[in-house]
Amino acid sequence: MSFNQSGLMQNLFLKTELVSRSISAENPTGEKGMGARASEGNASQAARDLGLGWKVNPYLILKPQEETILAEIDGPGIIEQMWMTPQGPWRNLIIRIYWDGQDNPSVECPFGDFYALGFGKFRQITSLPVCVNPGSAFNSYWPMPFQRHCKITITSLNDQNVLFYYQINYALGEIPANSLYFHAQFRRVNPLPYKEVYTIVSDIKGKGQYVGTAMSWGVNNSGWWGEGEIKFYLDGDKDFPTICGTGTEDYFCGSYNFENQETKQYQEFTTPYAGFYILKPDGVYQSQTRFNLYRWHITDPIRFEKDLAVTIQALGWRSGGRYLPLQDDIASVAYWYQTLPTAPFPKLPEKDLLEII
Repeated sequence: MSFNQSGLMQNLFLKTELVSRSISAENPTGEKGMGARASEGNASQAARDLGLGWKVNPYLILKPQEETILAEIDGPGIIEQMWMTPQGPWRNLIIRIYWDGQDNPSVECPFGDFYALGFGKFRQITSLPVCVNPGSAFNSYWPMPFQRHCKITITSLNDQNVLFYYQINYALGEIPANSLYFHAQFRRVNPLPYKEVYTIVSDIKGKGQYVGTAMSWGVNNSGWWGEGEIKFYLDGDKDFPTICGTGTEDYFCGSYNFENQETKQYQEFTTPYAGFYILKPDGVYQSQTRFNLYRWHITDPIRFEKDLAVTIQALGWRSGGRYLPLQDDIASVAYWYQTLPTAPFPKLPEKDLLEII
C-alpha cells in the first residue's frame, strides 16, 4: 500500500511509497534539493557574513491588496501539515485552497478563523487537527489529499506590507481513489437579526463527511447566551433535521454554561476534540465578552450522501423563565470533506464587515 494515514503513530513504521516534500520561502517550489539556494533575499543583510545557505530568504512580504501563491503542487499527493506565523490583524489575511484545477476555492477563510482564533487575540490551542502555540505559531494537521493539483494562496487586505513565515509539508505518491477533498468555509453575521437562526453552512452538495466547527461569539446581552441548539440537515431534510443537539455548550463538549462549579465562573479548556476560551472586557474600550469555541468530529464525523446544511440558534433567557432570541456577533468556520466539484461559496464579507470592532 502506498498511502499511510497521517498522524497515526501505529502507522509510522509501515513502509510507504510516498516521498516527502516541503514548501517555504526558502524552497518555494518544494523540489528535491532546491532548498536554501537563494543568494538574495529578505535576510541578505543578516546573512552577509555567512553567504549562501545561511537563512537568506526565510519569509515572504505580503503586499497590500495582493494575492500571493504559497504553493502550487502537481499530484497525486497529500498536504500533511501547515505552519504559519503572520503579523496581524489576522482577519485581513484570507487563505484559499483550490483542488484539481477548480475555479472555485474549497477553502476560503480569514487566517485566524481558519485556526479557530476568530477575534484576533492569541490563545493557545492544543487539539489534534489545529494547534496554536507561542508566540503566534499556527499549525494545521488536517490531512488534505488531492489527485492532480493543489493551489494555496493568501490575500492581504492590509494597507501595509506584512511579514509572513510559513512551511507547508506534504507527500507525493498514490492516494486512494476514494479520497475526499478538504473544505473550510467562513461566515459572519453581525448582528444576528431577532428570531433568526445562524447558518453555519447551507450549500454543501456532494457526498462526504462534516468534521468540525469553530465559532467566534460576541454577546450583546447580559446573562447566559448558549441555550441554542445546533441542527444538521442531511440529504434532503427540510423543516426538521436528522441530528439535533441540546444546547451550544453541549455541542462543544461542555455542560451547564461551561461553569466551574466551585468558582461559579467560566472554565476555559483546550482538548484534542473541543475547546472554549474567553476574551474578557478590559473595563474601558473592549466592552463585550467574547468567546471562541471549537469542536472536531474526528471520531464521530457527520456523514452525508448528497447534501448538508448546519444551523445553530442564538438563545438566552428573559424574564419569566422564557427563552430570549439573541442578536449577537457570530462568526464560524465549517470544516468538511466531500467529493468534487465544490459548490460556489457565498461571497466573503468585505474588509469593513470582517473587522472586529
